[in-house]
Amino acid sequence: MKKSRIWLGVGIAFVVLVGAVAGTGWYLAHRLDKQVQTVDVFAGLEERPEPAGSAAGAMNILLLGTDGRTGGEATTGSEATGSWTPGEQRADTMMLLHLSADRRSASVVSIPRDSWVRIPGHGKAKVNAAFSQGGPRLSVQTVEKLTGVRIDHVAWVDWAGFEEIGDLLGGVEVYIPETVHDSARDRTWTKGNHRLSGEEALLYVRQRYGLPGGDLDRVKRQQYVLRSILRGLRQSVDPKDPKKAYDLLDIITRHLTVDSGFSGGELRRLALDLARMPSSDLTFFTAPVAGLGREGAQSVVRLDKRKGRELWAAVREDEMDTWLAQNPDVLTGKTVN
Repeated sequence: MKKSRIWLGVGIAFVVLVGAVAGTGWYLAHRLDKQVQTVDVFAGLEERPEPAGSAAGAMNILLLGTDGRTGGEATTGSEATGSWTPGEQRADTMMLLHLSADRRSASVVSIPRDSWVRIPGHGKAKVNAAFSQGGPRLSVQTVEKLTGVRIDHVAWVDWAGFEEIGDLLGGVEVYIPETVHDSARDRTWTKGNHRLSGEEALLYVRQRYGLPGGDLDRVKRQQYVLRSILRGLRQSVDPKDPKKAYDLLDIITRHLTVDSGFSGGELRRLALDLARMPSSDLTFFTAPVAGLGREGAQSVVRLDKRKGRELWAAVREDEMDTWLAQNPDVLTGKTVN
């Protein structure tokens, strides 16, 4: 059973949690740093976008949700990208986290996994094929070619610890606006408020059949659950209960991999920036979509090229607040299908 989709944002959850426990001292983060695996992603990449002048202080992080922890010589360390085995792992979730240069706001932009794009060296395919064919390095190349945005860091996570963290938080809170049935799993989700266990939350974010927007609604569920997890992390971490903080960090760091240039100190600075940021200044939405279509036997997502150019220009120039003010309807709402 694939369970990767929920882990699309645990990288964010990790840094937010580290910031949340800062009052107990950074010792927990230092102690657990060694559990975070690193991979040399950017070495040898050529023809990369340059950051815009005034936006040089902004940060763009590619977040990937994968179906297996990177492990072994083929997928970790400096040889990871050179010895990647095509098809060995998949990234069913792809998000771009943009932090403004002044660190007063941040945006999480989902790129639907079925987006039909050009994969450097492989022709056109679904965007999630990049990770399968060439790992995080090819994913970076693909997103940079698609958006013109320079990726500063990469973080990817697997699903194995999600049920643990969901249960340790006491469940994940969601509101379902209308009763829906998932025919693929014969599961009915009833209208109303729910507190889902980790296992139930995985089923919730995996649903596609029975939702009016199909996979696009599933992307919104991913964002919605991520927001709920972040809220739960902030509410549950008590400086007087360092053991719980340690247990959460232990779970997350065991399932987190970052690029080798993403130092523990930089992760902690990022954590503090996100922990200080009001929830209203952390926005979630999906890259503009023109519609759905088919490529042979494959069902694909057609990205809106014109609107996409405007969005990615705003990211490059660190003008997201202005772009969002002009496009308020793109934001993922407080409830989703």
